Amino acid sequence: MDDLAGFLRTRRSRVDPAAVGIPVDSRRRVEGLRREEIAHLSGVSVDYYVRLEQGRATQPSEHVLDALARVLGLDETERGHLFRLARQRRRRAKAPSGRVRPELLRVLDLVPDAPALIMDHRMDVLAGNRLAGLLYGRPIPGLNTARHLFLEEAEHGLYAGWENCTLDVVGHLRLAVGKYPDDPRLASLIGELAMGSERFRRLWARADVRARTHGPKAYRHPLVGPLELHQENFALPGESSMELLVLSAAPGSASEDGLRLLAGIGAGGADGGGGTSGAPIDKRNTLRLC
Repeated sequence: MDDLAGFLRTRRSRVDPAAVGIPVDSRRRVEGLRREEIAHLSGVSVDYYVRLEQGRATQPSEHVLDALARVLGLDETERGHLFRLARQRRRRAKAPSGRVRPELLRVLDLVPDAPALIMDHRMDVLAGNRLAGLLYGRPIPGLNTARHLFLEEAEHGLYAGWENCTLDVVGHLRLAVGKYPDDPRLASLIGELAMGSERFRRLWARADVRARTHGPKAYRHPLVGPLELHQENFALPGESSMELLVLSAAPGSASEDGLRLLAGIGAGGADGGGGTSGAPIDKRNTLRLC
């Protein structure tokens, strides 16, 4: 699904020759750096670099990887991805089981005023509190946020910043593929998204990687209107592929009122999927993936 050769090719094509001291003129037809140029700048032979891009050279040294990362101008996330791809032939990580400990489910119950959910590397939502179900307008069990974004909501749905969200999601899935290249469920998801979304295909071909971190998230909720929330991601100790995500509103903001109204709508008899699923609200305010 992903490989060192392909990543090197896409990164090489994006380096501005002038930025690394290579003069350019109107006769240049190559986008980015030539193979011999990056080999020279990295201190490796042209033959060796060509073999790297053709997938015929294995296990490059850390010194070589450091040099390539420097010349390609990789950020910290991209650099980590480069090293991970280079080590795939030596050690392939086994995809986690996706089981959520009962203690983590109790933590979700302790966050009543903000949507909170637990997500794995495939972007499967493994568990979420009642307000998360109301935000997404559907039951949490079976929800995959990448599928929801590209195939169910598209750009006219729940996500106010749909285009930026797609960049983040594809970048995260690229990292996940680099970490778990032998995960069949992840491979199936990538294939499904590629078949169903032309934007996903275009973004996937760029091979960009992005770490999922904190930041603003904007929604257009059909019941309570615009919600400007802030997402915090918490890596779960001992759960290498899982994160706890909490979406909070600024105190005193219209979005805080919106979340309060959404919670009230749910408490007034709407279902745990925000009025669309017909399933009753779980008495413990937690929706779980079976």
